[in-house]
Amino acid sequence: MATEQDYWNQMYANACDQSAPSLLHRPKLFIDGNQWCALYGDNLQDGVAGFGDTPDKAMRNFDLAWCNESAPKPKEQEK
Repeated sequence: MATEQDYWNQMYANACDQSAPSLLHRPKLFIDGNQWCALYGDNLQDGVAGFGDTPDKAMRNFDLAWCNESAPKPKEQEK
């Protein structure tokens, strides 16, 4: 039987999962060569990407990249 601490640990884990960058920003997910790529932005040079052997690994790698790299800069508005 689950304890109250187990309950709160699960609640915390659920909250953390819902704030993951891959859930908030919804990167494009596609196969690139022999790996999956999760890409936020127009291209690999200007965006943030994560790669992995599975879609889940690509999304997890994207979350790490989002937190460790600088997020893409907003495009300047054309005048």
